[in-house]
Amino acid sequence: MPKRMRFTIWRPLATAATAALLAAFLTPVAAHGAPRESRPVYSYADAIRESVWVDTGLDGDGDGKSDRVAVDIVRPREPAAQGRRIPVIMEASPYYSCCGRGNESQLKTYDASGHVVRMPLFYDNYFVLRGYAFVGVDLAGTNRSDGCADVGGRSDIQSAKAVIDWLNGRAKGYTTRTGDARAKATWTNGRTGMIGKSWDGTIANGVAATGVKGLKTIVPISAISSWYDYYFAKGAPLYDSGPDWLSDYVDSPDARAKCAAVQHKLVDGAPRTGDWTPLWTDRDYVKDASKVRASVFLIHGMQDLNVRTKHFGQWWNALAKNGAHRKIWLSQTGHVDPFDYRRAPWVDTLHRWFDHELLGYDNGIDREPMADIERHPDQWVTSTLWPPQGTATTTLHPGRGTQAGVGTLGLRTGTGTETFTDDPRLSETDWAAHLDESTASKAGFITPPLSRDLRVSGSSTVTVTVTPTTSTAHLSAVLVDLGPDTIRDYADSGEGITTLTDRTCWGASTAGDSACFKITQATKTDVNATVFSRGWGDLGHYASDRKGVPLTPGTAYRITLDLAATDHVVPKGHRLALIVAGTDKDLIDPPSTTPTLTADLSRTAAHVPLVGGAAAFARALAGSPAAAPSATTADGVRIPHTVGRVPGEGR
Repeated sequence: MPKRMRFTIWRPLATAATAALLAAFLTPVAAHGAPRESRPVYSYADAIRESVWVDTGLDGDGDGKSDRVAVDIVRPREPAAQGRRIPVIMEASPYYSCCGRGNESQLKTYDASGHVVRMPLFYDNYFVLRGYAFVGVDLAGTNRSDGCADVGGRSDIQSAKAVIDWLNGRAKGYTTRTGDARAKATWTNGRTGMIGKSWDGTIANGVAATGVKGLKTIVPISAISSWYDYYFAKGAPLYDSGPDWLSDYVDSPDARAKCAAVQHKLVDGAPRTGDWTPLWTDRDYVKDASKVRASVFLIHGMQDLNVRTKHFGQWWNALAKNGAHRKIWLSQTGHVDPFDYRRAPWVDTLHRWFDHELLGYDNGIDREPMADIERHPDQWVTSTLWPPQGTATTTLHPGRGTQAGVGTLGLRTGTGTETFTDDPRLSETDWAAHLDESTASKAGFITPPLSRDLRVSGSSTVTVTVTPTTSTAHLSAVLVDLGPDTIRDYADSGEGITTLTDRTCWGASTAGDSACFKITQATKTDVNATVFSRGWGDLGHYASDRKGVPLTPGTAYRITLDLAATDHVVPKGHRLALIVAGTDKDLIDPPSTTPTLTADLSRTAAHVPLVGGAAAFARALAGSPAAAPSATTADGVRIPHTVGRVPGEGR
């Protein structure tokens, strides 16, 4: 738990004069030694609220004029009066007018002069008091901005990058959308931190990947790292629509009337074949991880089936390879903001992170464990490094068992084959529930009960060699923890949380912008099987991630599926299982045919990051009973309530 808890009801400072007096004693150059924490000494009621339109240098809507993006700013009045420049916390979003932000779907609101009254979420309420400016940017094509939403492309990223350039004196800003009166950011030192969930966090990733100067840190929450992987998994479509639908979903009415050409480019550049195109290259931030100058505090739900956890896994690994300063939180939730599952520690940690990264305060957060991981609902552990030191990719081999489709999983190469038929009516939940039974739709491979805990930490792959009976086939591979547990119910509509009616307050309120938000509690469910990592692919992409080909029935193909990153402990007494099957209902679309597939077990294997490596696996199986448990139905979560095709939809 943090040293300081901050969910008291806010009582406004008596007067602006009081705030100014306190500020004189509590500036970053305080006389009593280096500060360790920014304090709430500024008046939120008297904060400056202004709007600026920043020139992006692009003409996305083709009207012959450079697009300007709307930038709404809330900043404390006192620092400018004292001649001090302050840092910026910024969220760039397409959702400020169409869909809302946060658990309560808040929208921006404005006064008669067009200045922002309500800024969604708690960031301005909390941080403006502490000497930060908060900046909310409408992405191109949304709300009050020109241009077109191009779903993670050049226009999206430039929308936010141009604002950082303006904050650092490198771009032009204007006091109105169409006028010539210039606006300059003389009140800031240019040090910027970007934050946001889902699409908003994705923009933070993309801007960081440009290497823009002035961006000091990003806090991407449940964010995309490569847009191809939002829509496809190695050629297998994850949704029945593409980025054109999403662009139309967020475009303002004005943009919708002008952006037909952009829509056509999104349709043409994202074919439903699942082939890689230049459109996806432009929206792949992982390839540019070497350009990232900013530190990264990454947050993701390990059961997020909207922005799936491959996104954080590949981004984290690329950042590590390039030496980025990193921190990570991993929860048991689905697509949920940490403000709604770990509120007090989240606000405290975020506060300390921004103080360290933007104000330069030596508060020790950089010397704390790298990772916080939710092991059980509301029960968290830390890890000095992530993945932990001593984690090693371990090859686990499937083998034939005593009945068809119910095999073994171990360190020795297996022999023989297993056959299954794609059944698009069934999901990973159905497969896991019948792992100890012979069923036509899947092949399952299970260890004996473990004699000690076994921890999986990182990203796995599964290499499968199969022979199809038809010209198309989709494959799924999932890792399962077989044994009783109480987990967050990520398949529920709240994706692991229930929203209550009481509120807690985080900062100062005005009549138009409350700092008080509904509290939540964990939604739990008892299960006997937990799917904790999964991956998919189109077998036609066996030879290349980038281009698929028709299959020849009766021919064997080998493909490697990328499984989602995770951190999961399979406890002593539980069993670890691998399932290989066809279409995973509601998580990938089915192929055009219904294949039966025969897997060659001698050329099929899972490559799993185990803490302690192969030796840890061997120790966990030492002393395990050789006999398999009798067949039972292992209840897991039901089929997830929804798998959104909108990043940020829901929570």
